[in-house]
Amino acid sequence: MRQIENVVSDRGSKYAVSGGPAASRGDVDDFLKALKRNRKYARATHNSWGVLLSDGTPLKGDDGESGAGMVILRMLERAGLRDHVIVVTRWYGGTKLGGDRFRRVQDCVRAYIDTQPGGPA
Repeated sequence: MRQIENVVSDRGSKYAVSGGPAASRGDVDDFLKALKRNRKYARATHNSWGVLLSDGTPLKGDDGESGAGMVILRMLERAGLRDHVIVVTRWYGGTKLGGDRFRRVQDCVRAYIDTQPGGPA
């Protein structure tokens, strides 16, 4: 599991991104359980995630951040990253971000993909 904390802050909300190998829904569930063993992540407002399986099956979870899983999936498709789950974590800061929340999700996924071995640097 790779984690990047404090990727971005916006109007009090703080974001982090995590990722790792996942070739099935069971692997995703195991990854999320491992992530949430850290109390900080378990108490986060949202842990939105997406994964593209090698057979092309898309899986996603918004965890209350409507539309965030789809944003993650689209970025995984563009990057050609399969069998790898990415989780964007948000700790809500008290101010609604509207459409900007999608830009923050994109910032997190981009930060993760850009630092991925073999990815753009």
